[in-house]
Amino acid sequence: MYETGLKAAPSSRHTQQPVVIGHRGAPGYRPEHTVASYELAIDLGADRIEPDVVVTRDGVLVARHENELSLSTDVAEHPEFAARRRTQEVDGHEVTGWFTEDFTLAELRTLGAVERMPALRPLNTAYDGRYGILTLAEVVSLARRRSTASRPIRVQAELKHPSWWDAQGLPMVELVSAELRRLGATAHDGPVVLQSFDSAALRALRVTFGSRGPTQVQLVSDREHHDHLVTPAGLREVSTYAEGIGPGKRRILLRGPDDSLVGVSDLVGQAHRAGLAINVWTLRAENAFLPLHLRRGSDPAGLGDLQTEARLLFALGVDGVITDSPEAAVRARAELSAAALAPVRPRS
Repeated sequence: MYETGLKAAPSSRHTQQPVVIGHRGAPGYRPEHTVASYELAIDLGADRIEPDVVVTRDGVLVARHENELSLSTDVAEHPEFAARRRTQEVDGHEVTGWFTEDFTLAELRTLGAVERMPALRPLNTAYDGRYGILTLAEVVSLARRRSTASRPIRVQAELKHPSWWDAQGLPMVELVSAELRRLGATAHDGPVVLQSFDSAALRALRVTFGSRGPTQVQLVSDREHHDHLVTPAGLREVSTYAEGIGPGKRRILLRGPDDSLVGVSDLVGQAHRAGLAINVWTLRAENAFLPLHLRRGSDPAGLGDLQTEARLLFALGVDGVITDSPEAAVRARAELSAAALAPVRPRS
């Protein structure tokens, strides 16, 4: 049986260790969504690995950050696909490039994965082209292969733009439902957790699988259009179809205009009072992503103090963190656990 990690009953929260979720694997060190990235995340101590899920022309669920391929693959170097470059609107944004829905899985297999943020992670470019595109089924298989009785590894899959895919004639909810059944991964405490910013998709999946279906997480962006989800009424509503919320870290660690940390919100407590666990995204080690006081030097690509950021979030009571550098969060979690177990010494 897999750890649940998202059961938010007050009586159990304090006895359960918060989870570390490898965001697209361990992309601080390897190109995201590759077998090397997922394997390394597990080696670094992640409890879960987190693929983003999009769809191919032939209806296969694959792991890519977005359906546009030019930033994360070498598709631009394939002259046979040059004519497929186009511009379209994806979920309200105009995007130009190559798109997974224009490729069969067999065609995607001919592409190599590359580092998506080479300016910030130049060392990762040494791995460009070494690894291919994985299907959701292959990510689940990897997690199962690496799981043990004492350390189960789960897949926390983000469904990207499900409602948009419906309009393309590729109904993501139906495809995901069929694939999870085929994989035998529909249990509440099974190998797959589902998450999305799309509330309608999560509601539909809850109807499909029922309350004992896969654990679900409502992702919450930092933008105003998601503010209603983190009100007391909104959180109670989320609890009718999901076990957790996944807010951006800035909704908890509040920043000023200069990126300095100016306070913390009560979102963790509010979520727990609504019976929801809370998984926070995305913790990254580069200065460009850290609050001002945790940066080291002025280079945006320089590595700051991610471990302290993770430790603060754990101290505030989050149930999990989604991170590009799992080992830093694992160390932060261990530090707090050790501090909690340390004996209190009487003053001399």
